[in-house]
Amino acid sequence: MKNVAQLLKLKASQNQQVHTIGPHQMVMDALRLMAEKNVGALLVVEHGEVVGIVSERDYARKLVLQGRSSVGTPVKDIMSHPVITVDTHKNIDYCMNLMTVSHLRHLPVVEDGVLMGLLSIGDLVKEAIAEQADLIRQLEEYIRGG
Repeated sequence: MKNVAQLLKLKASQNQQVHTIGPHQMVMDALRLMAEKNVGALLVVEHGEVVGIVSERDYARKLVLQGRSSVGTPVKDIMSHPVITVDTHKNIDYCMNLMTVSHLRHLPVVEDGVLMGLLSIGDLVKEAIAEQADLIRQLEEYIRGG
């Protein structure tokens, strides 16, 4: 089973980039960036440290439903915090369980205080399916005597 470091290397080869925003920027800026980059969440970073995460869900629940303005509201007012993170040594099962239990769609990877990447639930499911398919192939070869 792959660990987070190995999965991030696979993502890096596909030129995956982590998009961030500052806590004092306006929600409208976050929405524009999410739309431009076609992502559902942005990490909120201040002085190089992950201090929150803002998602489309945060926008809908904490801004729209409360009748607030995305133009005059800073990201810090609607971001989710504290942020649950993992280090590069955790395995995919651990991450999937953490995301399921915590109802997360995005999981920042932080090593020694440095942001290393961002995993989505889709990244983890894709890799879990690939690993299961490989195991099935290996078992079929074993059964055939190959």
